[in-house]
Amino acid sequence: MFNMDHLTQPLPFKAKRKSSYDVTGGNGDAIGIAPQSTKVIFETEGAGVVRHIWMAVATEETYYLRRNLIRMYWDGEETPSVECPVGDFFCLGHCESYEHSSACFSTSVNNDPARIGQGVALNCWIPMPFKKSARIEFVSEQDHGISLYYYVDWSEYESLPEDTFTLHASWRRENPVTTPKVEGDPLYDEMLHGRNLTDKYNYRLLYAEGRGNFLGVNMSVDNRAGDWWGEGDDMFFIDRPEGNLDCGGAWPPDLHGTGSEDYFCHAWGMQKTHNLYCGEPWCEDHFFGRAHNCNGKVAVYRFHIADPIPFENKIRVSIEHGHANDRSECDDVASTVYWYQQEPHSPLSFDPMPPSDERLPQGPSKVGRRLVEYM
Repeated sequence: MFNMDHLTQPLPFKAKRKSSYDVTGGNGDAIGIAPQSTKVIFETEGAGVVRHIWMAVATEETYYLRRNLIRMYWDGEETPSVECPVGDFFCLGHCESYEHSSACFSTSVNNDPARIGQGVALNCWIPMPFKKSARIEFVSEQDHGISLYYYVDWSEYESLPEDTFTLHASWRRENPVTTPKVEGDPLYDEMLHGRNLTDKYNYRLLYAEGRGNFLGVNMSVDNRAGDWWGEGDDMFFIDRPEGNLDCGGAWPPDLHGTGSEDYFCHAWGMQKTHNLYCGEPWCEDHFFGRAHNCNGKVAVYRFHIADPIPFENKIRVSIEHGHANDRSECDDVASTVYWYQQEPHSPLSFDPMPPSDERLPQGPSKVGRRLVEYM
């Protein structure tokens, strides 16, 4: 998918940048953000495409990657099209600073033990078009001040086509992920016997209304009970008239997977690696020296760039938590989903953002371990 041919031709835009550089000519290249406040870091009128965002956060707050939010508004929308904890938006889960390299994001870590958050640099390369206006906010929900270093690089156009999609991203968490019992539902009874023929008990990744393209997801899984956390099938219901927030629609799904590690393009567990479109860049623990990386906290991602998933009017995406959702009440699961669509977006695509204390990772999760042989 990487192509440099466009650089051999005249380009129909002007390159622009908004950054935190010291306007006095000095070297104080950061802006201050007070505790419990919101700072607009980018705002412009007209048409354009944000091409790249770089950030580095200096603060005394250990959990700043979850306590602070990034919000993005396109074309005068009153509600944000992007609302995520800062770390999770940049593909860093569990408030951890680690190296990540993919088609959409890259991070690098200073590894200075004296520096809070290990001095991580955050980069996003996802194109973010807007036809009339754009605003990006950094929202502090912590009790320590922040020095924020940043670039927002964008292309300024005369106009963009009216059917251009805008970027959306939403974060949600279930702690623990649950499967509520529904009396008298035969599908629930089937699921108890290991046969799942519905997605209404799955972990919901996305519900969106409108026309667009599904881009991808990152997931932060805290395996609280031990054993293998995967085996959850991914399910996509696309343009189903009967689908809704709580259930995707008539069986079977339009896309049905074979297990969590398979959806994230791995096999026989997860292996610690990161590639253009998929990977597990970080895990808390290794499986007795083997490559399953199944215990404790893990971070995984999958981007549908080479294999896009379009939808005309509606999409629901979910994934089982364990086979037939047999890990109910076990794991802490959080996800950030990215997609493009025409505005306006449905408010049902966004869960209410929990208070910052409720977004924090749990303590050490290395519990309930036992040696299990995997075929």
